[in-house]
Amino acid sequence: MSVKSFVKKLILKERASSGAYVEYLRNKGVRIGERVIIYAPTKTIIDETRPWLVEIGNDVKITSGVTILTHGYDWSVLAGLHDEVLGSSGKVTIGNNVFIGMNSTILKGVSIGNNVIIGANSLVNKDVPDNVVVAGNPAKIITTVDEYYKKRKNAQKQEAIELYKNYVEVYGKEPNKEVFSEFFWLFQTKDEAMPNVFKWQMSHHGREEETVNNLYKCKPEFNGYNDFLEYLRNS
Repeated sequence: MSVKSFVKKLILKERASSGAYVEYLRNKGVRIGERVIIYAPTKTIIDETRPWLVEIGNDVKITSGVTILTHGYDWSVLAGLHDEVLGSSGKVTIGNNVFIGMNSTILKGVSIGNNVIIGANSLVNKDVPDNVVVAGNPAKIITTVDEYYKKRKNAQKQEAIELYKNYVEVYGKEPNKEVFSEFFWLFQTKDEAMPNVFKWQMSHHGREEETVNNLYKCKPEFNGYNDFLEYLRNS
C-alpha cells in the first residue's frame, strides 16, 4: 500500500474506497451483491439506521451524491402537533445491473428492478420495473433499456467526432486511442494491441472473456484505430 493510500485510509476509514465502504455496509447488515461500485463513498448516504432494510443486487453502480433512505423524520412535525411518536420505515430493494445517476435520492419502501438506469438528480419515490430508464423529480419512466440501447448505438459516431474535435482544439494534437476508452467497439480489431483501459471497461460485470469474444465476433465499423482517425479528421 502506498503512503498516499495509507493516509487516505487512515483519514477516511471505511469511506476510503468503494471496496472498504461496501465491506463496512455488509458488516452493518446491508445485503450487497457482487461487483457493486460506490464511486464516491464520502459523498454517498446509505441509511444505516436500519441497515437490514437495504438490499442491493449484483453489478450496481452508485455514483456521487446518491442517497438511499429507509426511514423518514417527517413525523417530527406531527409530533409537534399531536404529541405522538409515529414509526416510519420501509425496505429499499435494488435489483441487478442498475446504474444510479449522480445526486439521486431513493426513498423508503421503493423497489427497483433489474437492468435499470436512473438519471442524475432523480427522486425515486415509487417502484421501478425491470428494463427501463427513469429520470426526473419525481422519477418517471422515460424509455425502455432496449430503446435506450439503440439510441446510444446510433449516437456513438457523432459523439466520437465531437470528442475528437474538441481534444484537437484544446491540446493541438490528435488523441491516442486510450482517449476513446468507451468508443473502442467502433474500431478495435483482433490484430491490434488492446490497451488495458479497454480491458478494464469490459471487466465490470465479471464477464470479461465473454465480452471480449463478443467484441471480436461483432466486426468493427472501422478497420483499426488509424482508419477511425481518418474518419474523424474528415468529418
